[in-house]
Amino acid sequence: MSKRIDELSAQIHQLEKELKDEIKKIRIQTYEIREKGIHFTEEIRARHREQVMHLGQYLRRSKLKHLLTAPVIWLCIFPAVFLDLIVSLFQGACFPVYGIPKVKRGDYIMFDRKHLAYLNLIERANCLYCGYFNGLMAYVTEVAGRTEQYWCPIKHAQALKI
Repeated sequence: MSKRIDELSAQIHQLEKELKDEIKKIRIQTYEIREKGIHFTEEIRARHREQVMHLGQYLRRSKLKHLLTAPVIWLCIFPAVFLDLIVSLFQGACFPVYGIPKVKRGDYIMFDRKHLAYLNLIERANCLYCGYFNGLMAYVTEVAGRTEQYWCPIKHAQALKI
């Protein structure tokens, strides 16, 4: 590598360290990460409560296209819950038989957005939905990945005899 690239790389690493240090300072002043989510200081929670947009105002400011498509988005909850049940049943029944370590659902599906006091009822419901749905997709992906690792025929392929 050239000397200039080495210098730029060193600068980037130094800036990354400084950024992490600044983020840590803010974190210490405003919130604490605990085992099951983030806990904000009382001062931050009070500021969050001041920022809540009441439902009427929220609905008036919403775009019509968002209001019209929201029911379609929310209809996905039914197949999502069904998928959640089937995948949990699948891994519960099959993984022990195959000796595959189970995926801990709680590591993927988290409901930690309840700590955001600036959300109104609709925003809170939407955040819970997104947290559930995106967590579910990550959970399903991990279950599928572990299943593939076990069953993948490539790992079982034998060398050709020539």
